[in-house]
Amino acid sequence: MVTFHIITIFPKMFASYLNEGVLGRAVNKKKKIKINFYNPRDFVKNKHKKVDDSPYGGGPGMVMMAEPILKAWQKAKGKKKKVKTIILSPRGKLFTNLYGRRILDEYRHIILISGRYEGLDARIKKVTKGEEISIGQYVLSGGELPALVLIDAISRQVKGVLGDFSSVEENRISSGELYTRPREIKYKNKKYKVPEVLISGYHRKIDEWREKRQ
Repeated sequence: MVTFHIITIFPKMFASYLNEGVLGRAVNKKKKIKINFYNPRDFVKNKHKKVDDSPYGGGPGMVMMAEPILKAWQKAKGKKKKVKTIILSPRGKLFTNLYGRRILDEYRHIILISGRYEGLDARIKKVTKGEEISIGQYVLSGGELPALVLIDAISRQVKGVLGDFSSVEENRISSGELYTRPREIKYKNKKYKVPEVLISGYHRKIDEWREKRQ
């Protein structure tokens, strides 16, 4: 089993996606992955559960404070072995399926730190030795969506999460051009048919056709 430990001030954001579809089955029925949440607000004692403050040196926005996140991270890490800490950041290394497979080969516990506001106090990365990872060259309001992307992409590669492991796209010949029934449809008096090769029964020719359309 692979366990994702998510550090976020908005844990409710994850509920719908993680309880439906492939991930919902993997978590609730197949027990192939596990999700734990750690809210930095639970680790502060101030009246308003404040976890952010203005940056030293001035500048716009607020910065997430180090101590609440480090306490949440320590709780997630505990005395576990094979733990990987990832900090979701638009400035990080670009996430790929290959990176996801490598993480899965080496670790059983993955801690995902989801920042907000202008970002995290830099000492969080220094203490946790976390690796900054990005899902693309754009900026989002927080790290929650990137965390979901990583969970989805990595979980698909856990054996048993998908009904058939050959369903993992990177393990088979896939095509960007797909068809299903019926064999012919009409739209504005024009007919659109499924390519003959796909109904020919010749698997080698079908694979060749798919390779050209990857």
